[in-house]
Amino acid sequence: MSAYPDVCIIVLNWNNAAATVSCLRSLQTITYPAYEVVLVDNGSTDDSVQVLSAAFPTVTLLQTGANLGYAGGNNAGIRYAVERGAQFILILNNDITVSPDFLEPLVEALKGQPDVGVVTPLVAEQGKEEGRVWALGSAIEATTARVSRRHAGDSLERWLHEAPFEVDIAAGAAMLVRAELFARTGLLDEDFFLYYEETDWSLRIRRAGYRILAVPASLVWHKVSATLGIDSPVIDYYMLRNHFRLINRHWSGPARLYLWIRLAVRHLLAVAAFTVDSHGGLRTANRNARLFAIRDAVLGRWGQMGPDVAIVCFSGR
Repeated sequence: MSAYPDVCIIVLNWNNAAATVSCLRSLQTITYPAYEVVLVDNGSTDDSVQVLSAAFPTVTLLQTGANLGYAGGNNAGIRYAVERGAQFILILNNDITVSPDFLEPLVEALKGQPDVGVVTPLVAEQGKEEGRVWALGSAIEATTARVSRRHAGDSLERWLHEAPFEVDIAAGAAMLVRAELFARTGLLDEDFFLYYEETDWSLRIRRAGYRILAVPASLVWHKVSATLGIDSPVIDYYMLRNHFRLINRHWSGPARLYLWIRLAVRHLLAVAAFTVDSHGGLRTANRNARLFAIRDAVLGRWGQMGPDVAIVCFSGR
């Protein structure tokens, strides 16, 4: 393997050119010498394509023509990168900005250990909690199926000089992958559409015998929920419905039944709370989104949300 393996950096945009501009500008400052940036526009309905094409005329632009979700949009970029012969593929959210030297530690950690399939950087909080860790990978609890970001809230200084360490789940916001893995594990599952697809894929990677490392020396910043907003009923719907899908794919028998009941009861209690106090109607959409999520999980309706769910999630009530 060469000293500088070819890296294809995939950035996905959907109706958020402002965030994507910040991401791409930060990528213009990186010091790693062998990379290509691929911008995938995921069926934007605003002026994103025009704005981004004008601002970054040398960046490779792929247009999906429709909103394929996080998984489908990134898969379009992954297929392009594999066809181009990239050795490593970096999946990077458009609400991430990077430090100039973030890529070298990731490549170094990946290329020297054949059993390591994915590496993920230290993702720092951008905004109110500046100077704090947002995630150093994630952990999953086998008995609850709960996924939690590791070391969230810790001081950056606590971790920046630590050695790479193994984690359960790579951060979907930023992860560098051996291109060859996709032939062995498949692409991201597009039936998730949005959220939990990186968790599902990380579990598949580990089942295939590869390790996942967090690399604290690689620093990027995350502007949380830049596209949807942290209180979006869209997030409520996909996070809950896809949690059921994750359980379906990685648990079986009594354990799966227990986790389904546990998850449903917890969210039905939240639905009841929102019904009693909807905060002046502000949380009605969140309540209804969770009800639709449980319904669709029971019926096996995956992929992009249906029109009835979209009316609730985008109505504001």
